[in-house]
Amino acid sequence: LRAMSTPFFFSDELLQRYDRPGPRYTSYPAAPRFHEGFGDAELREHIARSNEDPMPHRLSLYVHIPFCESPCFYCGCNRIITRDHRKGAAYLESLNREIERVGPLFDRDREVIQLHLGGGTPNFMTPAQLGALLESLGRHFTFSTAADRDFSIELDPRHVTPEEIGSLARLGFNRASLGVQDFDPQVQEAVNRIQGVEMTLDLIRACRTHGLRSVNVDLIYGLPKQTVEGFGRTLDTVLEVRPDRLAIYGYAHLPEVFRAQTQLKAEDLPTPAVRLALLRLAIEKLTAAGYEHIGMDHFALPNDALARARRGGSLHRNFMGYTTHADTDLVGLGVSAISHIGASFSQNPRDLDTWEARLAHQPDALPVWRGLSLDADDQLRADVIGQIMCLGEVDIREVEQVHGIEFASHFRASLERLAPMVADGLVEIDRQRLRATARGQLLLRHIAMAFDAYLHERAEAMAPARFSKAI
Repeated sequence: LRAMSTPFFFSDELLQRYDRPGPRYTSYPAAPRFHEGFGDAELREHIARSNEDPMPHRLSLYVHIPFCESPCFYCGCNRIITRDHRKGAAYLESLNREIERVGPLFDRDREVIQLHLGGGTPNFMTPAQLGALLESLGRHFTFSTAADRDFSIELDPRHVTPEEIGSLARLGFNRASLGVQDFDPQVQEAVNRIQGVEMTLDLIRACRTHGLRSVNVDLIYGLPKQTVEGFGRTLDTVLEVRPDRLAIYGYAHLPEVFRAQTQLKAEDLPTPAVRLALLRLAIEKLTAAGYEHIGMDHFALPNDALARARRGGSLHRNFMGYTTHADTDLVGLGVSAISHIGASFSQNPRDLDTWEARLAHQPDALPVWRGLSLDADDQLRADVIGQIMCLGEVDIREVEQVHGIEFASHFRASLERLAPMVADGLVEIDRQRLRATARGQLLLRHIAMAFDAYLHERAEAMAPARFSKAI
């Protein structure tokens, strides 16, 4: 695959013209397409079918910890604001019930190669509680002992110490993701997230001291009060400690969907021109510092596993973002968690009371709220969209052979939708390959949208869905 470490060609006019809402394609079909007709029985059927596969996939586990001590006003995650840490213990009890019901459904020779704790704030729980959680998971699933096992945790630097980093490393975590967003004091005050610079940098150093092999830092562009100068200082500060990965997310302002965002003043948000300048600055600084563009908003140093996976063609995208293990079924545990088992998606209830009640009062029931069984066209389009999002290109011949189609005929409408992007030099298409050009690398979501039947061919049968802008 082509290296993506070279600076992008920027055309503000093109980016503004194509900057419209669309899915982030952590799944296809996107989560708003799931329906409540998919439940416990359907999930069990897909798990049994995946066990019977001649070469059953290994497993990835995602565990959602929803609690945060204070609200960050930009946040669109499913979280519960509380300072009552007793809720962590009660939540762990419910998690154990779910683990005890879900784990035995999978054959024990299906090893867990990847585990991720997300939130919310996973370090709302103490290292001892997290150790108990891992012990429970280890009893009901088979943890891999392979060298490339990836056990990761999201951390709020405001509520973790360097000593606790050591405790997490001893539990087996080998990758951490730290939320920073922006170090500018005015921005931090506007979004209700006051976070010290040296404290954060000390935690990154502690991750290295205690042997974690990869550290990711999350930044956000487009926040209230952000300026090019201030965001530049944040980037320079973070780059001094050279995290292995960076995610540079675009802030999605949807106050009608996420109540906390109503605390933000629309007039404090950067103009579209400034927003693009912030993105341009981030890309220029990261590529100049030697980071490779993985896809969308993710960057990694060349020797990081994520960059190696992209170069080797094994990069994968799911609800945890970009990952290095494509050959896995994803098992989601906890409130709102999403699973991808075989040709299915399923999601737990988004509200804590409903999720807990199903586990407490429905013996042996799986707490499924909604989901989807993928038909052949879903799986075909998921393959194409996955290649676009992970590789920036589609191997047309391979798609034809795997799915038994003639690409140009089957995707005639999609290729017609791409025609303006071809004319604008954003996409190149020949008989063998469909490829995003350097001009089109920031528009992978738009390229993928051309193949999304739920935005086009099936749109009339679908309920309207709200998506963030793609840039």
